[in-house]
Amino acid sequence: QVQLVESGGGLVQAGGSLRLSCAASSSIFSFNALGWYRQAPGKQREPVVTITGGGRTNYADSVKGRFTISRDNAKNTVYLQMNSLRPEDTAVYYCSLRPNWSKDDYWGQGTQVTVSS
Repeated sequence: QVQLVESGGGLVQAGGSLRLSCAASSSIFSFNALGWYRQAPGKQREPVVTITGGGRTNYADSVKGRFTISRDNAKNTVYLQMNSLRPEDTAVYYCSLRPNWSKDDYWGQGTQVTVSS
C-alpha cells in the first residue's frame, strides 16, 4: 500500500502561482508511472503531467510552459509548480504513483485549486 497526500491548493487570482506538493509513503526514486491529474466540476479526470518509468515527461498542451513537475527523492515528495494560472485551471488536483513493484495506480485525496478571474 502507498499513501499519497497532496497539499498546497487554494484560491488564487488569475496570473498567480501555486505550488502543490504530494508526499508519498514509499520511495519515489524509481517507479512505473508518476503524475499529476486534475478534475474540474462536471468533467472527467485528465492528466496534467506524467512521467514514465523511463523518465519521459509529458505535459498537457494546456499547461505547457506554465506548469513544472519536480521531485525530491530524499523526501519522497513530488511538486507541481503552477504559474500564470487561469480560471480554466480550476479543479481538484490529484497525484498518482505506480510503484515499480506494482501494477496498481495509487491516488491521493486531491487538493482544490480555484483561480478567480
